[in-house]
Amino acid sequence: MTEPVSTNAAIQASGWWRLHVRSFAEFLRHMRRRWYLYLPVLAIWGFAYVRLFVDPTPRVPLLVNWTPSLPYHVALMQFQQRPVRRGDLIVFAFAGEAQAHYRGLRGQPFFKRVRGVPGDVVTVSDRTVFVNGEAVGRAKTHAYDGHPLAPIAPVVIPPGHYYVQGIGLHSFDSRYAESGLVRDGQVLGIVQPIF
Repeated sequence: MTEPVSTNAAIQASGWWRLHVRSFAEFLRHMRRRWYLYLPVLAIWGFAYVRLFVDPTPRVPLLVNWTPSLPYHVALMQFQQRPVRRGDLIVFAFAGEAQAHYRGLRGQPFFKRVRGVPGDVVTVSDRTVFVNGEAVGRAKTHAYDGHPLAPIAPVVIPPGHYYVQGIGLHSFDSRYAESGLVRDGQVLGIVQPIF
């Protein structure tokens, strides 16, 4: 006589559970033996999470960019302010409307290129954004999570504001109303890329 199917499923689930517990225990033993490999990784993760949730403002002039929004991965930030010019790479504290939907964005440092300065004219045609008549990018209709994205409204950039943009198709920047223009007060520093 054969055992009921539910008993076989319970035995298989129990075996799966034991295998995973054994694998996790082996991983913990490996971590204990090789603590010096894991300690720097845990320290970096800890620092990143503290920075993300406690104070996202960069305090060290060396910046690391992990996103594809710009081609630079390491850069130096100049804290002393000179006037921001077209073409500058800047780091600014995010303050756009999207922080109402994505709370983790509040104050997060963004690393973008200045494409429009005060007095420039921003227009939109069929989700393609233009600065002074030059196409600078196309606004997507939705974010990765399906949240709808609206393109920036046509505007003459007012004094003390900048149109910023990354180079990637998926960069979240001034193309979108949810990000908007960057105010002078949001700019944390001008960036000099290293590589």
